Amino acid sequence: MTDSREHPALSLLPLFLGVLVFFLVVGPQALNPQNIGWLEQGDPATHYLGWAFFRHAPWTFPLGLNPSYGLELGSAIIFSDSNPLLALLFKPFSGWLPETFQYFGLWLLTCCVLQAWFGWKLLGLMTPHPVIRLLGAGLLAFSPVMFFRLVGHLSLAGHFLILAALYLALLTDLQRRRLPWGTLLAVTAWVHAYLLAMVALIWLADLLGKTFSRSLTRGQGLIEGGVLFALVSVCCWQAGYFSIADGAAASGFGLYRMNLLSPADPAGWSRLLPGLPKEEGDYEGFNYFGLGVLLLVPPAFFAGLRNRRLLNDELRARPWLLVAMLGLWLFALSNRIGIGSLTFEYPLPDRIIALASIFRASGRMFWPVLYACVLTMIFLVVRGYRPRIAIGLLAAALLIQVADTRDGWMATRQGKMLAPSSVWSSPMTDPFWASAAARYANVRSLMPQNQSDRWQMIAGFAATHGMKTD
Repeated sequence: MTDSREHPALSLLPLFLGVLVFFLVVGPQALNPQNIGWLEQGDPATHYLGWAFFRHAPWTFPLGLNPSYGLELGSAIIFSDSNPLLALLFKPFSGWLPETFQYFGLWLLTCCVLQAWFGWKLLGLMTPHPVIRLLGAGLLAFSPVMFFRLVGHLSLAGHFLILAALYLALLTDLQRRRLPWGTLLAVTAWVHAYLLAMVALIWLADLLGKTFSRSLTRGQGLIEGGVLFALVSVCCWQAGYFSIADGAAASGFGLYRMNLLSPADPAGWSRLLPGLPKEEGDYEGFNYFGLGVLLLVPPAFFAGLRNRRLLNDELRARPWLLVAMLGLWLFALSNRIGIGSLTFEYPLPDRIIALASIFRASGRMFWPVLYACVLTMIFLVVRGYRPRIAIGLLAAALLIQVADTRDGWMATRQGKMLAPSSVWSSPMTDPFWASAAARYANVRSLMPQNQSDRWQMIAGFAATHGMKTD
C-alpha cells in the first residue's frame, strides 16, 4: 500500500471533518482556557489539579516531577494523567497565562481533528477517491470507543496515535523511518502509558516484519530498535514514569477486561440495539464498533468471499503485525474470559499476573485491533465493489453510525457544555481561609486515603493560593 497523491486543498477536508466532530460531540465551551466548570468532577478534576500544581512548581530534573501535589506522596505529572506533553509545553509560559488556565479542551479538539486526518491518510492507502476517503475517515472519526474516553480519561482520547501507528506500519514506501516512528513514540510517551504500549507494539511488529522480509538489514533493524528504545526510555524518565519505586502495578487485571461480546455491546450507546449482559468491571473493556460499522460486516464478508486474494495478500505481507493484533486481543481478554455474564478462568503464575497488572485495565488493549478490523471492512468494501456502490455503503454506514450513537455522544456533550466557570464551588468561603493561605505554605490532610471526602476541595484551595498539599 502506498499513499495516494492528492491535491493540497483536499487535505483540508479531514480537518473540517474533525472540527465538525468536535463541535458536535464536545461543543465550543471546552475551548475556553479559563473555563474549568466541565473539569470539576471525577478524573478530570485530578487532571486539572495536577497541571495547576505543576505549572507553579519550580523546575525539576526529571522535568515531569510534581512535588507540590502530594508533598511526600508526590510523584509526577504523568501519574495525575495531566498530559505531560501539553503540561511541559505550557509550563514555560505559566507566568503570562491567566491564573485559571486549562488546555484539555484544546487537546480534545486536536484528538478529533487528527483522528479524522489519520483516517483520511489510511483511506489514501486504499483509494484516491476523495468521497470514499472522507466517508471512511468519518467512520473512524465517529468512534464510540474514542468518545467514551472524552468523559473522564481525557488523555486516552488520543486514539489518533493508534491510527498514526497503523498508518506507518501499513506504508510500504516509508522513507527515513526512524524520524516518523521516533516522533510518534516520543509524543505518545508524553501522553499516556497505555497508548504507548499499543503504539510501541505496532512499531516493534513493523520493525520485525521489515527486518525479516529484508526490507531492512539486521544491522539497520538493531540500530533502529536500540535508538528508539533509548529515546522512549529518556522520554518516560523525563515525564516522571520512574519517580515511584513501588505502585506501578495494582490489582484489577482480569476485572477490567474486555468481554468477548463487547464489539456488539452498545452499553447504552445505541438507540436500537439493547445492552448485553456483562460483569462489573467490563465497562473498561467498552469496545463497541457502532451499528454503522457492524452493518458493513455482511457486504465486506461477501466481497472477501468473491476475491479471497484481496485480503490474503495483505495479511501474508504483514505476519508480525497480525501476531501483534492477536496478542493485544488475548491480553485484552485477560485470563478471565467473559462471554456475557459467564466467565471462564485459567490460572496464571503470580509473577505474570503482577507484570500484567501494570496495565490492569487490559480491556483497553483491544483498541488497535478494533481499528484494524474497521479498516479491514472498509478495505474489502472499497476494493470489492464499484465506487458508486462503495460510496453508497459507506455513506449509509456513516449516517447510521452518527444517528444510532446519538444518545451516547449527546450525553458527553451535555457534560462539556455546563455553565462556564473559572472557579470551582467550595464551602471554604470564610475570610479565615484567605488569611490562612497568606500565612501558611502547606496544607495537610490527615487520615490519607484515595479520594477521601474532601480531597478535591482541599487540593483546589491549595492550588488556588499557590500552596503545597499532601
